[in-house]
Amino acid sequence: MAEQGQGQQPGGRRSEVARRTNETDIRLAFNVDGTGVSEIETDVPFLNHMLDLFTKHGQFDLKVDAKGDVEIDDHHTVEDIGICLGQTLREALGDKRGIKRYASVFIPMDEALAQVVIDISNRPHFEYRAEYPSATVGSFTTELVHEFLWKFALEARITLHVIVHYGHNTHHMIEAVFKALGRALDEATSIDPRVQGVPSTKGVL
Repeated sequence: MAEQGQGQQPGGRRSEVARRTNETDIRLAFNVDGTGVSEIETDVPFLNHMLDLFTKHGQFDLKVDAKGDVEIDDHHTVEDIGICLGQTLREALGDKRGIKRYASVFIPMDEALAQVVIDISNRPHFEYRAEYPSATVGSFTTELVHEFLWKFALEARITLHVIVHYGHNTHHMIEAVFKALGRALDEATSIDPRVQGVPSTKGVL
């Protein structure tokens, strides 16, 4: 049986969530207005590396303690961490007053170039254009990048477009994606003092 709880924490745009199922046991805390500090412990080493990059380049604070049924494969752990991260982002942003809302970022990683475009829209949508030379990086299956990003966008209720324009090294290509995600999310969530209320003609996001 699944157990889950979350909530915005006092003292800034931050939130934490606990998610426990028959497949995973996760505690995750996310601070939008952080300093790039990560404490990440999961059973998926490549995901640890990518989340560390995301945190550093987005200037967030992220703490993840996750255990999962990786003896089957990494799918459930990667998917559920994406779910938890999306939920904490949505909770931390609250009513989204004053945010820039949009961002588009290109990040090179040696020969690879990735682009991430975000709209913090309250309309979950995900577009993904990436073809990797290899189906795995070490023991990590590259199709799980899609699974993580899709579940993150769904739970955060954002529109997320990810395009890997080119590259030869699969590790570099995925690394560029996570760095670009951090930078784009940092820009889209940043406060613009010119924005009165929420940046939408509807008056709500």
